[in-house]
Amino acid sequence: MYYFVHPTTALEGHVKIPGSKSQTARGLILGTLAKGTTRVQNPMLNLDNYDIAECCRRLGAAVDTTNDEEWVITSPGLEGLEIPGAVLDVGNSGTGFYFLTTLAGMLKGKSIITGDYQICYRPIQPLLEAMRVMGAKCVSTRDNELAPLMIEGPLEGGHTVYLNGKNVQWAIGLMVCCPALNGTTTIKFDNLGERPYANLTMDWMKAAGVYLENHDYEEFVIPGNQQYHPFTKRTACDWCSASYPMVAAAIMKEKKTIRLDGMDINDFMGERHYVDWINAMGGSVTVADEGRGGVFVEGGHELHGIDIDCGDTPDAVPALSVLGCYAKGKMTLTNLAACRMKETDRAHTIAIELRKMGAHIEEGEDSMTIYHSPLHGAAIDGHDDHRIVMATACAALGAEGDSFIDSVEHVGVSFPRFFEEMRGIGARIERLSES
Repeated sequence: MYYFVHPTTALEGHVKIPGSKSQTARGLILGTLAKGTTRVQNPMLNLDNYDIAECCRRLGAAVDTTNDEEWVITSPGLEGLEIPGAVLDVGNSGTGFYFLTTLAGMLKGKSIITGDYQICYRPIQPLLEAMRVMGAKCVSTRDNELAPLMIEGPLEGGHTVYLNGKNVQWAIGLMVCCPALNGTTTIKFDNLGERPYANLTMDWMKAAGVYLENHDYEEFVIPGNQQYHPFTKRTACDWCSASYPMVAAAIMKEKKTIRLDGMDINDFMGERHYVDWINAMGGSVTVADEGRGGVFVEGGHELHGIDIDCGDTPDAVPALSVLGCYAKGKMTLTNLAACRMKETDRAHTIAIELRKMGAHIEEGEDSMTIYHSPLHGAAIDGHDDHRIVMATACAALGAEGDSFIDSVEHVGVSFPRFFEEMRGIGARIERLSES
């Protein structure tokens, strides 16, 4: 499927932002660990979370996703989960991949875990090495420390493990599973990045009645023999999804305003800083009643480049790169290690695609410098990466001339109604089934 994007000078109206992808995933996993009935309200109805839900069913939980307002997980609890009779296929979900690899290690017996072709190249060796220290057998079927994986538990508590801090996803599964082990488990990091995702994980653990000790993000100490409790919790609206209409509105030529409803400026997600970033660049973003009264983004302002550390917000790199193209001077993005380990090397991939549109971008090992660049229409490869598709669609709205973008069906991974919501505020985008 393709987007045919025409230049657009103004965006105006309301945007409905879906619930948090990351929070929904944590609710599914913790609900599966807890004995009883857990309710996740305002779930994100995306491909990743449906795949996680199916994996939880294969482990023995009943997951009802028929109500779009509330998903219900009824589980026998960790002690009642079973080795799945089928492969645990996480699809394109990196979060699901790391959570379910660890959860499989809690069970006595062998589980097979895989995903789509991108998951089969997602780095996971640091997690596998930690699980081996804790007594699990972890085998890569291709002998390259990548999926497909065969995991045989059970994991044992009482160990200290060391993880590279570049990718917090290597830790999230251990964070939520280790409270059930006998003995205290300690996870040590060297310079943990993506800390908002660690905070988010701890918040959902608290809802399930389990906890860990956070020692300044240098180590997590996780007491064992804790019990998971079922819970009811509402996800916040997703700031990462909100960033795309925010960026698109900010680069428009006319002073028209979009409104995002249901946001929370105090949310854990680092992408809430788009409010600060766009304002620091000379744009106009106002927040009413901490987001409950709406987040308003006005176009028609001259932007200028700033420097942004992306260590806590790796998913923001593609959209920030687009902002940099439309800002006077230059924008420098640093601390990019985590964003290179997603569905694609997002720093390099967005640079390739924006250059097709005329962008001047310099890449360093851990940084990018984006210079003010008049963009023109082009044929864009979405690389089967939802964030590349959405970022380049935003870039194309402000460009001179039309653009084609392929593999746009992948927006279903994180923002299933991206097309409808953008069209609703005036974006001139057509969706085509053939090139």
